Amino acid sequence: MQSRTPAGRTGRPRSAAADTAILAATRAALVELGWSKLTLGDVATRAGVAKTTLYRRWAGKNELVVDAVAELFDELRLPDSGTLAGDVEGVVLQFAAILARPEAKSGLMAVVAESTRDEALRERIRASIVERQKRLVVEGRARAQGRGELPPETASEEAARTVDLIFDIVAGAVVHRTLVSAEPADEEWVRGFTQVLLTGLAGAGEEPASPP
Repeated sequence: MQSRTPAGRTGRPRSAAADTAILAATRAALVELGWSKLTLGDVATRAGVAKTTLYRRWAGKNELVVDAVAELFDELRLPDSGTLAGDVEGVVLQFAAILARPEAKSGLMAVVAESTRDEALRERIRASIVERQKRLVVEGRARAQGRGELPPETASEEAARTVDLIFDIVAGAVVHRTLVSAEPADEEWVRGFTQVLLTGLAGAGEEPASPP
């Protein structure tokens, strides 16, 4: 697991086992108590560590919850289905399943709301969740290019902008569907979403073309 100690903090070396226990305890507390009732004292008790151990690692509850939720999204894996459409559908279904978990749902909604007043927290969400999960877009595009389903890169800056755009479209749609509209992102919805993503609005009523 990656160390997420805020920059500038020093002291004794971190224990990976303690970090793992603390983040797991945070997710358990989110399930049982929700974000509003979660306290660092409760997390410390569940993890079997001193409360000061948490404060040496995280500035407060919001930062701790971000890192606990970020580990859930690190579980995402891009399936090798043999087609771009299959890969997109597979990862979107995984993403929706994670968002349906109570610890992800309550934790993510809470820290996003808190981040509207806290730029440092907003940056932590970007670094710990958004930027880390863009790996899926990069991997998926490279795989599709290797199969001839997508054209090769033309310029690195353009490629980076495209990755950002794809991630925003996918993540935005799934988060809105599951957390805002509170509707299921089931296989039927995911197939329709993937079709629109890959063919655009003009081709949304058609089956995606097979790769050459």
